[in-house]
Amino acid sequence: MQYWLLKSEPSSWSWQDQLDRGDAGEGWDGVRNYQASNNMKAMQIGDLAFFYHSVNEKQIVGIVEICALYHPDPTDASGRFGMVTVKAVKNVSKPVTLASIKADERLQDMALVRQARLSVTPVTEPQWRIIMDMAETTI
Repeated sequence: MQYWLLKSEPSSWSWQDQLDRGDAGEGWDGVRNYQASNNMKAMQIGDLAFFYHSVNEKQIVGIVEICALYHPDPTDASGRFGMVTVKAVKNVSKPVTLASIKADERLQDMALVRQARLSVTPVTEPQWRIIMDMAETTI
């Protein structure tokens, strides 16, 4: 099992939108960064990811599961980029803000902190456990 963090602008695709898709899930399209794309290529079915509202909220609000492997992104006319499909698993009990992540010394090496603009990042197992504790959430 690997862990990830996926950023979305809530005005474009919100946690509620993701919940509304149910078990069918939704393609994580529109990624046009090679490093983020490579992260998606490394994902396996059953991997879990934090769903992060970017822009104004800057907080983890839910957990999704990878339910389809990397495949072509129909929104990419160039054909260079792909996407995975994710489905909602659950809300976090307590949203975890970027500020609280940055304030925790144990999370200083987290990709979210080091590469703030990257939309798809890996999360180590220890980082996952710490954030799950902060979110007062269990799977």
